[in-house]
Amino acid sequence: MAKFSVNTHRFDPYKNFKFRVKWDGKYVAGVSKVGAFKRTTEVVKHREGGDPSSSRKTPGRTEYEPITLERGVTHDTEFEKWANKVWKFQNGLGKETSLKDFRKDLTLEVYNEAGQLVIAYNIFRCWVSEFQAQADMDANANAILIQHIKLENEGWERDLAVTEPAEPAFTEPAA
Repeated sequence: MAKFSVNTHRFDPYKNFKFRVKWDGKYVAGVSKVGAFKRTTEVVKHREGGDPSSSRKTPGRTEYEPITLERGVTHDTEFEKWANKVWKFQNGLGKETSLKDFRKDLTLEVYNEAGQLVIAYNIFRCWVSEFQAQADMDANANAILIQHIKLENEGWERDLAVTEPAEPAFTEPAA
């Protein structure tokens, strides 16, 4: 059984704005939003002939919802290169998809306000099912141009090797 450290000084939950995404062993630049992680397990109902009018329930197949990643448009082409491995416009017959490496494992790292790694999730066998190169253009807006990818995945799990760190304290300078 995993042993968890307990930080008795921390009462506040972690914030959702300090995180990094990693794939192929590198951090992906500029990711500003990661969609929620959600899994759903089907309920299989059954009853035996001798049961009264109630049914029993058991777990069935588990499905993992797609995860979206958003970031501002820059010259970095990582989103587009990965999306092109799933399907590339005007590639020849039999070369539309890269079956060798269109799937990637990802890591989402969550940090506390002091910049310490506190939680990590590993996401398995992801591939890009939707790529939006840029958002709507609007000359009257004052906003960042956003692109996003939608990732199908075959599951995720929390990395239990990442434990809660001892939080730093500020010390008074010596007089």
